Amino acid sequence: MKKEVSSKELALAVCKALADKRGKDIVSLYVREKTDLCDYFIIASGSNAPQIRAMGERVEELVERDLGLIPSRTEGVRDGRWAVVDYGDVIVHIFNDETRLFYHLERLWAGDGNIEKFNDKTNEFEPLVAEN
Repeated sequence: MKKEVSSKELALAVCKALADKRGKDIVSLYVREKTDLCDYFIIASGSNAPQIRAMGERVEELVERDLGLIPSRTEGVRDGRWAVVDYGDVIVHIFNDETRLFYHLERLWAGDGNIEKFNDKTNEFEPLVAEN
């Protein structure tokens, strides 16, 4: 029987997988009160297309292995500029630095303390004050 996984547990598992492939600036945005789309956006950066591809693939691999979940859809993982892995309640965005700065999803969605930084040393979220 499959264990019920909360969106927070899924978000944390995704962040661990991203960190496993040396993702940079990994943040979690709790957006449930701002949209019906999902509970969390997870945002991370990769240095180049091969790393972004590896990060997306690692997320899919570990989440399926550890939680038994597969994404409802993925986009851009092969392109390596902006990858999206959609788990319904958690949507993962993996950017190269230039594309992340251009779209700046943190600025669009952050507010009221809903953004946390993932600490890859402790494997936990830490509060992050959003820049306005």
